[in-house]
Amino acid sequence: MKTKKLYQQLYFQVIVAIIAGILLGKFYPEIGEKMKPLGDGFIKLVKMIIAPVIFITLTLGIAHMTDLKKVGRIAIKAMIYFFTFSTLALIIGLIVGNIMQPGAGLHIDPASLSGDVTQYQKKAHESTITGFIMNIIPETLFSPLVGENILQVLLVAILMGVALVLTKEKSQKITDLLQALSVPVFKIVSILMKLAPIGAFGAMAFTIGKYGLHSVLNLLFLVVTFYVTSFLFVILVLGAVAWYNGFNIFKLMIYLKEELLLVLGTSSSEPALPGLMEKMQKAGCSKAIVGLVVPTGYSFNLDGTNIYMTLASLFIAQALDIHLPLEKQLILLLVAMLSSKGAAGVTGAGFVTLAATLAVVPEIPIAGMTLILGIDKFMSECRALTNVIGNSVATVVVANWEKQLDKDKLQYALNHPQEIEQSIES
Repeated sequence: MKTKKLYQQLYFQVIVAIIAGILLGKFYPEIGEKMKPLGDGFIKLVKMIIAPVIFITLTLGIAHMTDLKKVGRIAIKAMIYFFTFSTLALIIGLIVGNIMQPGAGLHIDPASLSGDVTQYQKKAHESTITGFIMNIIPETLFSPLVGENILQVLLVAILMGVALVLTKEKSQKITDLLQALSVPVFKIVSILMKLAPIGAFGAMAFTIGKYGLHSVLNLLFLVVTFYVTSFLFVILVLGAVAWYNGFNIFKLMIYLKEELLLVLGTSSSEPALPGLMEKMQKAGCSKAIVGLVVPTGYSFNLDGTNIYMTLASLFIAQALDIHLPLEKQLILLLVAMLSSKGAAGVTGAGFVTLAATLAVVPEIPIAGMTLILGIDKFMSECRALTNVIGNSVATVVVANWEKQLDKDKLQYALNHPQEIEQSIES
């Protein structure tokens, strides 16, 4: 594949767009404020694709489990691991967000971001636990796909995935259709992500033009806070899990350095999936474990995305001076826990999932996402890296639990990563 020139790289384009937006907002604030529709338009485009992305990803993720009886035990153990550490990541993001307060001091008026703030406030007052649960149940099987309730999409996707597994002989064509449909749907996501520089430019120009250059300091603080939190999660939490299961987290990252560099360069964990699966088998994990845990983990085990969601949600709330009491933060955590299960390992998935989370949390206006649109690209690399490392650890741990891990092969691979890489290339 021919290497793109620097100016053709989306990463470079977004950097240029952000700098241009900052300069425009700083020196021509009135014009900068008028760039708001560019950011808003990009967010509407992202919202447009949320339902099909989550439905297809989650349905296929379950459908590909094939024999539920055969993989049931492995799946249950994997899911216990996924939910435990995904929830832990959400909680850590929530704790750090409350301690560091990255959005405090911006004092942004929600009305300046959305004309429907009264609608959000009304929903917040009317919302109850019973109403929240009942609202998860859709009117029809297909109505969630044309609506805005993401929790309903998740429910239908789970039911459809289980049904496809139970009727796999007669419904294989449906699975094949969804698999084929996923190609153009994710291509749409890819196309929309090409518009990210325009959206970032508009959002940053508006933010700086209306609120001043000091707001960038809060954004930078959010980026640094997220990176440090993710780093500590990998080293302390995942490192402890690795140590308990008999391997070193640093050696594992060195062993996967090619895949991690690919993730860093593309801001997506998806391109690393084939190499990751092959390397985990070379490291002594059984083919059955790798085949189930790694792909499933791409939808269900997103540690980096989870840290990002709670941290970013709190940043928006703090920036808009929206007080979230503990019970509301717990609801936010539960919603994020559900919506994160439909995220795919593609560029922009974290931003899509954040939109999905805020879509069902009426206290925080979705329009507040314009505040972090400009820096989302800088956080996507860290999200994807943390997700891939988390899934590689999960694969080894589940294989160890199931006694389907060759520990000698694992230690050899971790101590001789270059030899394994050469054997794969040859």
